[in-house]
Formats: sequence, structure tokens, C-alpha cells
Amino acid sequence: MPNLKPGAKLYLTALLLCLSGLPMAARDFDVMPPVTYRSAMGADFLRWNVEALCSPQFGGRASADSAALRCSAWIKRSFERAGLQPFSGKWFHSFELPSGARGRNVVGCIPGTSGKWIVVGAYYDGLGTVDGRLYPGADANASGVAALISLAHNAPSSPRDGIIFVAFDGHSSDYAGARDLLCLLGKRNIRLMVNLDTVGSTLAPVELKHRRFLIALGAERYDSSLRSCARLPGLKLYYDYYRSDKFTRLFYRKIGEQRVFLEAGVPAVVFTSGVTLNTNKSTDTPETLDYEVLRARVLCISRWLSIISS
Repeated sequence: MPNLKPGAKLYLTALLLCLSGLPMAARDFDVMPPVTYRSAMGADFLRWNVEALCSPQFGGRASADSAALRCSAWIKRSFERAGLQPFSGKWFHSFELPSGARGRNVVGCIPGTSGKWIVVGAYYDGLGTVDGRLYPGADANASGVAALISLAHNAPSSPRDGIIFVAFDGHSSDYAGARDLLCLLGKRNIRLMVNLDTVGSTLAPVELKHRRFLIALGAERYDSSLRSCARLPGLKLYYDYYRSDKFTRLFYRKIGEQRVFLEAGVPAVVFTSGVTLNTNKSTDTPETLDYEVLRARVLCISRWLSIISS
């Protein structure tokens, strides 16, 4: 802090403390935070993005709502700042929802040399505002989108396999956004689909003694490289859903955008921290997430993506 008179210094300190405690409705999330390579992997950056996505200005991000359109524009700006290129010449890829309304994916990419793509996605649409009550969707799935943005900032610059970063719309409409992207790309051009689905909580650990954990469904084939990437941030990996074959099949094969790709014969990996008592409730707020563990998960996934795309 610069040299100030004691009274002025006390006033400035009090002002900063008041600003840091402002509710989300009063913050200006149109002003993007300064970001560097290092800070984009930080817990503060992840929290800022989760809070932005959950802010009232985005209204819970219900598909085709005007607030969701504003949110998609915000994600596009985040992708631009990460240095991505618009996929196929455009950031927004619109499609028809089952309701007849229009949804839109936000799609950026880093081209590779092999002609194949690794799709890294997270859905951004939520439940919206119901009967005047905001459903922020912090863990489901602002956490996944925040992780996606962080990964985009730290993606390899010259991968062998190109990487597509996509914020999916239409999650609540039979995964319409995933279906549109698959149709656009063609299954033969996709080497792997990676889904980031509810990755920010430690409220429902597989084992109580391991709160630094990550569930990676469909990732057994990558065990060696993934475990080496999880070791440094101290994460315990699980390749099943809470030790249940039934729930593993359900959450891997039936629930989530990866389902669309698996049904087309495209391999997929799902990263998640599991369903909690807050999932799909108005209590799914940014304060309930563990940003230090979310940071560890993003570090692990980022290093692993660099390995498998090279």
C-alpha cells in the first residue's frame, strides 16, 4: 500500500474489505480479471469464474433464455482471452432444442497435426430461475465450465491431436448440444471425448479419509499417465462411481454429454466429484465448493491432456 496518512490508510483498508464482501449481484462480472499462465491455474481464478457463472446476471443459465445468451457471450470472451481459435470460423454453433427454441454451444480450438480431435467439454446450461428462486448451479456445472476455461488457458500450443474446448448447451434437453457437435465433427474425426461434469465439491467423498479425490470414469486405459499426473497435487483416483458397478454404468453410459459420444462408438472419459445433497437445488452455491481441491483436479487433468495430445 502506498505511503498514506494513517486516517487515509484506514479508510482505504476498510473500503477494500467492504468491496471484497460485496454480494455477487453487486459485482461487475463484465470486467474480466487480469490473468497470467500461473494465475489461470489458481484457486482464486477458478472461484472468480464460478461466481461469475452463478451471478444473477446469468439467471441460472436456462437454455434459450436471454440470460443464458449473455452467459454464452461471456464464455466466448473467456475462450478468446485463453488464446483459442473459433472452431470452423465461429464461436457460436446454434442448434434446435426439442422445444423448438434455439440453443448454442460455444466452441474454441487449438488445431493439431494429426487430423484428429480431442473434445474437452462441460455443459453450461442450468435450471434457471424457478418461481423467483435462482438455481445458481455452482457445482453442476459452473465448476466444470470454470475448469474448462482454466484448461484452455494452459493447453499445449502445438498438439499432435487438435483440442476442441466446448461449453455445451442443451444438457437438460437430451444433450442436444453434444448431439449437434458430434454431427458437425463426425465420429471418425474424434479420438477421445473428455467430459467435465460436476467437479468442484468435496462434500461427498468416496472415502471420508480422502477428500482430495477425483472420479475418472472410463479412464482405466490411461491409468499410468493419469496416476502420475494425480500424484503431484495429491489426488486419489477412482475409476468407478462410489464402488458400485450399477451406478458406474448409469453415470458413465446414461447420464452426461459423453453418452452421446459413447453411443456413436467414440471413447470417452468423465471427470466428476459426484452428486451431493446440493445438486440441482438452490443451495448449489459457490460457497459450497472446495477451490483448492478443484485447482488440484484441474492441474491433474491439464497435465494429462498435454500427455495424451502430444
